[in-house]
Amino acid sequence: MTLYIVKYKGAFGFIKPWTAVRDAETFTQQFLTPSIIEGIEKKLFPELIENVGLSGAIVAHRLTYSGIDRQQEQTQPRSIKMQSRAQVVKIERPRAILVRGVMIDPVVFLAFSTKEYAERAMVQHICLCRNEDVLLPIGDIRECSQEEFDTEDNGFNGFELRFTQGDNSFLVGYNRFENIDNKPAPMYGELHIVGKPIYHSLEHYNE
Repeated sequence: MTLYIVKYKGAFGFIKPWTAVRDAETFTQQFLTPSIIEGIEKKLFPELIENVGLSGAIVAHRLTYSGIDRQQEQTQPRSIKMQSRAQVVKIERPRAILVRGVMIDPVVFLAFSTKEYAERAMVQHICLCRNEDVLLPIGDIRECSQEEFDTEDNGFNGFELRFTQGDNSFLVGYNRFENIDNKPAPMYGELHIVGKPIYHSLEHYNE
């Protein structure tokens, strides 16, 4: 099977770990879950929105980055705090500081099943999870086999979560696109690493 690879890059990115919703300190995931890939598919190809589950437009992917930077974010809960003193009522919303470890210079390779899908994706941006984590296409569409895509030093090094459930798989979250017994379906995957998953120079980032 021929894969049609589109390379995306951005300045930073954060993928919230499914076990760390409001932790005081948390670090980005190093892989894309099935629901993230499904969301990217539906963003790129709106005609797939009605489909449940992955549609086969994106058949493989790879994620790499240059490092992790700890950034602070101020948050406010919805609740309010009221204090009454000397007939004066003071209303305030508590504040908190969260520390997020975000990816610096993330690069994502998306492998499409057809050249038509790849060509349509080449003129669009993607978001890893949040709207501010925008990645833009760069370079030309590359064609290769699955074996070449998985070979070290072919330019596709990085992390990839293979969406399988077996002895080496682990739970990676819950899919809000798909329900089982009226609850989000659990997602499983096996982490696949090609070459050196974190690059240390801008040469790879800009090539």
